[in-house]
Amino acid sequence: MAGTVVPLQRAQPPQQAREKKALVTRLDFLRETAVNKVAELDSAQAVRTSVPPSTLTPAGVVRHLMGIERRWFAIDFAASDVPAPWTDDGAGGFALEPGETVVGVVRSYLAECARSNEIIATHDLDDVAQGEGLDFDLRYAVIHLIEETARHCGHLDLLREAIDGRVGQ
Repeated sequence: MAGTVVPLQRAQPPQQAREKKALVTRLDFLRETAVNKVAELDSAQAVRTSVPPSTLTPAGVVRHLMGIERRWFAIDFAASDVPAPWTDDGAGGFALEPGETVVGVVRSYLAECARSNEIIATHDLDDVAQGEGLDFDLRYAVIHLIEETARHCGHLDLLREAIDGRVGQ
C-alpha cells in the first residue's frame, strides 16, 4: 500500500544477555511493536480517535513516543542542542502538526530511536544525565523508556482493534 507504514520485522530479545544488551533489545522490540501497530493504516485511520472519550490517535501516540525518545535521551541525558519535541502546554505532543502524516511521524520516530541508540551505545548505564539539574543515570532512562513504550503499545492495541479489528503482537 503506497503511503502507509510497512510492518517491521521484530527481533525477539535474547533470553540471556548482559544488562545493557538485554535492556536495549527489549526497548527495540517494543519500538518495533509500536510501529507495527500503525502499519498498513490509511491516512484517515491513522488519525482517527476510536476509543471515546480519549482523543488519542495511532499516529499521535507514535508522535508522542518520538518526543519522549528525544526528551529523555538527546535533551535530558546527553544535553544535545536539539529542538524540544513539543511546547510546554501540557498536551504531550500527541496532536499532529498540519501536514504531518503517519508515514512521516514513523520516519521521525525511527530516526529518533536511532539517535537514542547511538547515545546509549556511547555511554555506560551508570553515567548520569548531563542536562542541567538532572540526576538520573542512563539505566533509569532506558528502563523508563521501556515502561513508557510498553504502556503506549497497550494504547495502540486498543486503538487499532477499535479501528479495524486487528489484534495481536
